[in-house]
Amino acid sequence: MLRFDHVSVIVEDLDAAIAFFLDLGFELEGRTEVEGEIVDKINGLNGVRAELAMVRTPDGTGRLEIVKYHTPADSEGPHHWPANRLGLRHICLEVQDLNGIVAGLRAKGFDTVGEVQDFAEYSYRECYVRGPEGLIIELAEKITSQVAD
Repeated sequence: MLRFDHVSVIVEDLDAAIAFFLDLGFELEGRTEVEGEIVDKINGLNGVRAELAMVRTPDGTGRLEIVKYHTPADSEGPHHWPANRLGLRHICLEVQDLNGIVAGLRAKGFDTVGEVQDFAEYSYRECYVRGPEGLIIELAEKITSQVAD
């Protein structure tokens, strides 16, 4: 293996998903549409027409591909699975000012899956946030021990 390149997230509302990740601090690299025989063969589907956006972390170490399949359409729609559901369930972002980020997301109609908690054993404040279409994003802020006076 040479390197980790990206994770792909499939969504129904591409613009809402892009806005959500930009609110979390990602930067938009670009958008494009893909279709054709090669795309069909890679996906194992017929008649694929998809629009995608690539976003990256500000430090450039991580990328996320956000994809909207126009055809063939998913007939089931998004599921709001719990955090313990088998399969790829969430991505984790290290952030600063977790409480401020959560407050900003709540103001936009998003909320935590559970509670914001200090995980002292690992020196992190953490929570899961449920984004558009049931996406679960873990937010983790490095915390330092408070020195007693």
